[in-house]
Amino acid sequence: MKELIFTFFLFFSTQFTHQLFSQMIISDFSQKPNKEQWYVINDDVMGGVSTASLSLKDEGFLEFSGKVSLENNGGFSSVRYIFDETNVSGKKKAIIKLRGDGKRYKFRVRSDSNERFSYSYEFLTSGEWEEIIIPLDEMYPSYRGRILDLPNYPALLLSEINFLIGNNKEETFQLQIAKISLE
Repeated sequence: MKELIFTFFLFFSTQFTHQLFSQMIISDFSQKPNKEQWYVINDDVMGGVSTASLSLKDEGFLEFSGKVSLENNGGFSSVRYIFDETNVSGKKKAIIKLRGDGKRYKFRVRSDSNERFSYSYEFLTSGEWEEIIIPLDEMYPSYRGRILDLPNYPALLLSEINFLIGNNKEETFQLQIAKISLE
């Protein structure tokens, strides 16, 4: 009987430990906020007039909000987090805890911050707190909104994360990000 209990304990503790250590936390705004490493990039880099801001909320999330404008050939706003190149081999999905406003956003990553293109995945928010699960191998390469004829994200290295709104229309937006992790 002792042997059976020990085997049972060993199995479940191994499963728990595997799950605990297989998760790579990229950002958790309820624990150690790193707002100063996040910054906004709008279409003003190309002459547009969209506006956005970031604020860290006491409730444990980063709020990215603003207004997308189509004036002067604009039409996007984004928030970016660049960090040291990190090995993500073996990770299969990004899990993002967030609350959106019912609008469509793009989650984008780069293997190398010097790359001119990024790997993208579009998702629709519900207006409620939710976990968005993004299969890393479904993230397609794109540059300035155009899909490139290159392989999808290989999920070997990661050095940048970006959330972008650019739905070809003028709109206000609000995206609240609580946690980003990879498994």
